[in-house]
Amino acid sequence: MEENLKTTCLYDKHVALGAKMSPFAGFMMPIQYSSITEEHLAVRQAAGMFDVSHMGEVFVSGPDAEAFVNHIFTNEIRGFEPGKVLYGMMLYPEGGVVDDLLVYREFVPDHFLLVVNAANIDKDYAWMLEQAKGYNVQIDNQSEQWGQIAVQGPGAEKVLVDLGFADAAALTFYTYCEGTYQGERMVLSRTGYTGEDGFEIYTSHAGIQDLWDRLLAAGVTPCGLGCRDTLRFEAGLPLYGDELSAEITPVEAGLGMFCKYDKEFIGREALLRQKAEGTQKKLVGIEIFDKAIPRAGYPVELEDGTQVGVVTTGYHSISLDKSICFALVQTAYSALDTPLYVHIRKKVFPGKVVKKRFYQTNYKK
Repeated sequence: MEENLKTTCLYDKHVALGAKMSPFAGFMMPIQYSSITEEHLAVRQAAGMFDVSHMGEVFVSGPDAEAFVNHIFTNEIRGFEPGKVLYGMMLYPEGGVVDDLLVYREFVPDHFLLVVNAANIDKDYAWMLEQAKGYNVQIDNQSEQWGQIAVQGPGAEKVLVDLGFADAAALTFYTYCEGTYQGERMVLSRTGYTGEDGFEIYTSHAGIQDLWDRLLAAGVTPCGLGCRDTLRFEAGLPLYGDELSAEITPVEAGLGMFCKYDKEFIGREALLRQKAEGTQKKLVGIEIFDKAIPRAGYPVELEDGTQVGVVTTGYHSISLDKSICFALVQTAYSALDTPLYVHIRKKVFPGKVVKKRFYQTNYKK
């Protein structure tokens, strides 16, 4: 294994199952077990499980916890009940994205769990500490103490209920509950990153290892990061580093609905300027009239060959049997049905701008 790469608590399980392993976000992670197509369809049609123990868990507590989290987070957490989960972003003052994340309001007053992207754990933690000056808060990065499995698909609820997680059935989209698993604290949430119904279970490393074996025995398909990407992409969900970054703001990415401008947050003024003045670039969906596969970095052009954008993520969609992509293009060419061309290797393929949510999602509201 390559030097300096971390492993999750399920690494040995992946190797035992013959998973294709590859570096991702500083970890050696499973890309696929059987095939990306087979695992993708398992999630769309039944139930699949992902090792997401590489994600970061940062706990914020103290008398000023709510004020602090609301200051660094674009969404509004005031008046938000315990047991709720919110999606949003942390921004730089210039409007670029530090990270996109989930905020869990815990059942203990003045306690929050922030779930961040694996590649950004150290950066996010350092950013939070820097912004916390003047706030009476404790910030505890527990990322290395927790494991996490995501169980996704239309069969996910039944699988978990059958395994004894009766509370799973009562959860609605973007809510969570707490309990214990093998004597350790457990968090069970219903969010997901696939466009399907699904759950996340956070607990100790030993508990996650046991749970993985039980889910495997129950017939849940183990899935790698390959199909996690194809699934989230079809559902129109961004990936940090591709559709969001320090150079791509939420306004440019079309995620302004997760920014609540009637409160103060870091980066607010920059976003308000962008909203008022307009942006030079915008994230769009493109459908290509061919089976050629667009990849990140490929140029997006006009008919005369003028480059007006670049692909951020692209696939031949498994669920839809179409070649589609996200692309960051000049705003003048971002309207629906605008004809655009994608340069794939040495050829140019025609397409048009479409909605970014390519696939009809199936969340339990």
